[in-house]
Amino acid sequence: MSSPRLLAFAQLLRLPNVFTAFADIALATAAGAAVLPETPAGFWASAALLALASGCLYLAGMVFNDVFDRAEDAAARAFRPIPSGRVTVRTAVLLGVTLFGLGLAFAALAGFPGGEAWNPAPLTYAVGIVAAVLAYDGSLKRTPVGPLAMASCRFLNVLLGLSAVPDAALDTPTRIHLAGVVGLYIVGVTWFARTEEGRSRPRHLLAAAGVIAVSLALGLVLKARLPADTGTVLFPYLLVLFGFFVGRPVARAVASPGPREVQRAVKRCVLGLVALDAVLATAFAGLSGLAILLLLPPAVLIGRWVYST
Repeated sequence: MSSPRLLAFAQLLRLPNVFTAFADIALATAAGAAVLPETPAGFWASAALLALASGCLYLAGMVFNDVFDRAEDAAARAFRPIPSGRVTVRTAVLLGVTLFGLGLAFAALAGFPGGEAWNPAPLTYAVGIVAAVLAYDGSLKRTPVGPLAMASCRFLNVLLGLSAVPDAALDTPTRIHLAGVVGLYIVGVTWFARTEEGRSRPRHLLAAAGVIAVSLALGLVLKARLPADTGTVLFPYLLVLFGFFVGRPVARAVASPGPREVQRAVKRCVLGLVALDAVLATAFAGLSGLAILLLLPPAVLIGRWVYST
């Protein structure tokens, strides 16, 4: 396959962003490893399968995003793979369906390692992600509930990663709280990005930035759910540092809401999800949770030649 052809598929898949899906699973894995008294080998096998499932489901969502948007892209973004003719609609649909199928298969397999009976939770969450992705891409994207629909995909993705953790090791409210921090963050980022290709309204950007700030505040109180000796005392400081990391470009975009500034802020926030997952992981696993940041370099490197928004 030629380089231009590979580039077309990489753009269709928004390849840099798949590392954010892996980061969600890495966050859940770090949390699980920290709360389990002993970490069986089957846990790591399940985590690896869940990462593969998450990556496939995310990439499928990117493909169907462009399939559903092909008419609009033909008018406003003719350079994209489908309207430019570099990837046909039929090929894109086949690719998306195949990725969805692989994602569901990996999730089903993740229910086997480490237990006496098959665990249906990973497949259940994967099916939920497929439904949420198609609902968002197909009809909800441009409605007022669009950001919530997008956030539900991330919320379920974190719960997918946590499905390998036994219920006895991590209670349901803590699972919901952790997934909710990531989900609410994505509500703000999606809202912020809704008019990134035109001139955005400062008050809308400011409201979206407020949602992002609330998500980080929700993250700060996560530590209260955990035993005092869990994680690192540096967690709140790291979360505040992350707030400055994404807050600076967001503030610049609010002050000057042109497409260039808003898109820069959105890109920082999207890839910043890897950093957010890493910081949240330190609440459970200590500073070793920052190892999730190793997912950032390949995302940034690929992002130099493949757009991510």
